[in-house]
Amino acid sequence: MRVLVAMSGGVDSSVAAARAVEAGHDVVGVHLALHQDAQQTREKARGCCSLEDSADARRICDKLGIPFYVWDFSDRFKEEVIGDFVDSYARGETPNPCLRCNEKIKFRALLQKGMALGFDAVATGHYATLDDEGYMRRSKDENKDQSYVLGVISASELRHCYFPIGDTPKPQIREEAKAHGFSTASKPDSYDICFIPDGNTQAFLGKRIGLRPGMIVDQEGTALKEHDGAWNYTIGQRKGLDIKTPTVDGRPRYVTDINAETGTVTVGAREDLAVDTIVADRLKYLHPAMDGEFDCEVQVRAHGSVVQCTARVDRDNDRMELRLHEPLSGVARGQAAVLYLPSPDDLGDIVLGSGTICGTA
Repeated sequence: MRVLVAMSGGVDSSVAAARAVEAGHDVVGVHLALHQDAQQTREKARGCCSLEDSADARRICDKLGIPFYVWDFSDRFKEEVIGDFVDSYARGETPNPCLRCNEKIKFRALLQKGMALGFDAVATGHYATLDDEGYMRRSKDENKDQSYVLGVISASELRHCYFPIGDTPKPQIREEAKAHGFSTASKPDSYDICFIPDGNTQAFLGKRIGLRPGMIVDQEGTALKEHDGAWNYTIGQRKGLDIKTPTVDGRPRYVTDINAETGTVTVGAREDLAVDTIVADRLKYLHPAMDGEFDCEVQVRAHGSVVQCTARVDRDNDRMELRLHEPLSGVARGQAAVLYLPSPDDLGDIVLGSGTICGTA
């Protein structure tokens, strides 16, 4: 099998490439250049796309004796990930750019080019597995499981995916990299948003969206404070509200709703964050069981807990409603709702598919 390995320059993709080679596949490594102004060193870029990462990926491929290429996807990344991120915040949503990057770039764009060049599969260092029927499962390393951020790819794309390390705990991956003599064996994991290297999301958004004054109000609609833009806030936010008027009972306030059209940011008590129903669109189907009405589990954050729910999926209208069996707090429009079926065997839970949250109640 001809395998194209997406090489981030980290330890996970390094071992994924090594395992693909050891399995006897015809392997080629590729690093995705996503930024036209890539940071020079990892110390300055806390994400996954620095020039140093590219150099690390090249060294691993040289050590494995496989070809290495750098593909420039910076234009698509700017439009489909960064642009989507900014537009989503401007609409009052809370997006996850890593999910969008997986959906639009690391799988769709990479697979399109890879398939056109005759590759059979794209391998990555993600922590997830595929069962014998080709359905996605959670990783056996629950602490590193990344099935949530992969739940946004399509079933047709999943058929060409290969996750060589998904069945192995992270400490073992580092030991394996060390045994290979890889320089990435002790390299720290990437974190933060790669295109905001200083971590100042508000400054990044403010520069691109601009001032859009509005009002912060309480649950009764009483005006509490003016603000410069609803994009400064996210559902569940407590810090940085800077409201001078204290609550009657002295309890802290949280952002409970954002209306970008009117510029209204609503705050309330912690219990006002609880929702019983989630509505989502832009559905992705990874398993035939994601149809009609059924019971399952839902996860709405990359490292969040799961909640049991009853799902009602309307494929004709690209919409699903999730009735939660227990309230969930801090759910925001723009987040992904990924559905799971509890594992019927000793493999991980089954990923049914996902939707983008567009409403709550």
